[in-house]
Amino acid sequence: MGGNTIRDKYLNFMESRKHAIIPSSALVPENDPTTLFTGSGMQPLIPYLLGEKHPKGVRLVNSQKCFRANDIEEVGDNRHTTFFEMLGNWSLGDYFKQEQLRWFFTFLVDEVGLDPNRIYVTVFAGDESLGIPRDEEAVAIWQELFAERGIEAKAVHIGSEAAGYEIGMQGGRIFYYDATKNWWSRAGKPAAMPSGEIGGPDSEVFYDFGPTFATHPVFAAQAPHPNSDSGQFLEIGNSVFIEYIKNEDGTFSKLAQRNVDFGGGLERIAAAKNADPDIFKVDLLADVVAHISRLSGKNYEDDLIAFRVITDHLRGAVLLIGDGVNPGNTDQPYFVRRLLRRAVRYADRIAVPAGRFAELAKSVIATYQNQYPNLKEQETQILQAISQEEEQFRKTLAKGFREFEKEFDKYNLTEDLNRGESAKKEVGESRELDSEVVFKFVTTYGIPIEIVEEMAQERKLTVSREQFNLKMQAHKDASRIGAEHKFKGGLADNSTRVIQYHTATHLLLAGLRKVLGEHVHQAGSNITGERSRYDFTHPDKLTPEQINEVENYVNEAIKSGGVVSIEILPKSVAQADKTIEASFWDRYPDEVKVYTMTGYKGEIFSRELCGGPHVERLEELPSTFKISKEESSAAGVRRIKAIFTD
Repeated sequence: MGGNTIRDKYLNFMESRKHAIIPSSALVPENDPTTLFTGSGMQPLIPYLLGEKHPKGVRLVNSQKCFRANDIEEVGDNRHTTFFEMLGNWSLGDYFKQEQLRWFFTFLVDEVGLDPNRIYVTVFAGDESLGIPRDEEAVAIWQELFAERGIEAKAVHIGSEAAGYEIGMQGGRIFYYDATKNWWSRAGKPAAMPSGEIGGPDSEVFYDFGPTFATHPVFAAQAPHPNSDSGQFLEIGNSVFIEYIKNEDGTFSKLAQRNVDFGGGLERIAAAKNADPDIFKVDLLADVVAHISRLSGKNYEDDLIAFRVITDHLRGAVLLIGDGVNPGNTDQPYFVRRLLRRAVRYADRIAVPAGRFAELAKSVIATYQNQYPNLKEQETQILQAISQEEEQFRKTLAKGFREFEKEFDKYNLTEDLNRGESAKKEVGESRELDSEVVFKFVTTYGIPIEIVEEMAQERKLTVSREQFNLKMQAHKDASRIGAEHKFKGGLADNSTRVIQYHTATHLLLAGLRKVLGEHVHQAGSNITGERSRYDFTHPDKLTPEQINEVENYVNEAIKSGGVVSIEILPKSVAQADKTIEASFWDRYPDEVKVYTMTGYKGEIFSRELCGGPHVERLEELPSTFKISKEESSAAGVRRIKAIFTD
């Protein structure tokens, strides 16, 4: 059973249980400056988990495309990828543990066809110091579900991951773990949560591939257990029960609205169905692997790491470019460039001919085009961007190699080595390549550190990773300090004041378009609880009269006491409606939210695409909105700073 089939089965299964299917959000999150990419299915739903009403109701389901930049260096084993899909369903104050656990177990066993004897689960062990009990309710539900399949489900307390290596599974099927494993909040475990933060226990489901897959060396002497890195078990889904809020005194109270947040790895479930934990053998990835084999003349098993890196990185790049992120030097574009450059290195390692990345990208598009039609629609642009980046990087590599030879000549190693062992003693035993040189090749020429090490090794030189890492960390720290002064996009948080400023910013854009013309569009925004900062396309400085007109437009709308309504439309319909304003169309999913701000007399003040959040009535905004500064931001782009004065 392939990944596309499993995805369809899951969506249909939950839809039959009265869930509304919502589209995947883009890989670049909207109005969230805290993260570069959408890294989980829950991330776009946070406003609704915090209490905002979703237009499609209280039961939602989707398959969310995700990208985790932190996993780039991990790619090469049989389970880590940068891009992945997360199956998700949510209950916003509706059903809870009884329905959620039963539905997921039923889906795995009856729809996907997994052997229930290979399924193991974990639950929260509780925290007595915080007054949070262990999750015996979930245990009772799981025991009932397993019993219906003729399986005795013994519950065992493990606690920490480290303890699990000592005590093993003890014949259990349900395992209690502490908050480092079975608790969810945005801040992590309960003790780290700030007051007002919500969270709750979770229950994870693992598939047992059997002891032959326990390849981690620690298990030569220690016992395996489900929530470990043995290789034998693979987490395939996690149900989070958001039922607590942290009080100012550090204690916890139950929420009036309890939510369910479920996430399941599509590729991992498919791997379980294959009875092989190697997700690169799942059909969603296998076509690219096969294409690499044809181009290189090598088998997958000849160089697992190279095949996996190329496959993952090409897939990630295609999906990111499809969401409007082209290769570049900063922020999200930097990671697309990094993916493609690492892929080039490993392609060369297994002799994939140069200039063939576009062919591999076509395989990715063919696999995903039915689920994500934008990939086929943008195929020409995607292939062009990938081909150009491959060609440019190969030129950069060639230049870097020439410079490396120059550095190598400075060491006069050819002459020294010809003189024999006595010469080695004269020049010293250490032939370490200067760390400044290493740093230059990585940062200036974009040559991965692994390639620099290989080139050095071929010439009897060594590279100090420790010294290089120190220089890179100093470089990152300096860049981070500089980034604090750079324009950041999105909302600072979801506080009342930020939401008020965000709503008023919609009115600001509408006022700018009315006063200056329809060529005005958003070019960026940054909204905090103290002010709104807004970039927009316009070539000229605003006159005092124009600023006054825009302010009056916003303040008249606020005084109207109008309502803010939401409607869900297909993106194609919204794009065809010229009354709807939007920027960055390529970042929006196939269905979009349109916010309309209407006065009581029926006049429309603003109609714009957005991901929220907003006030429900304009009268909730402070009565006076004032533009405090207007200046140039870039060529053809102006910047406004605005505040509420009361």
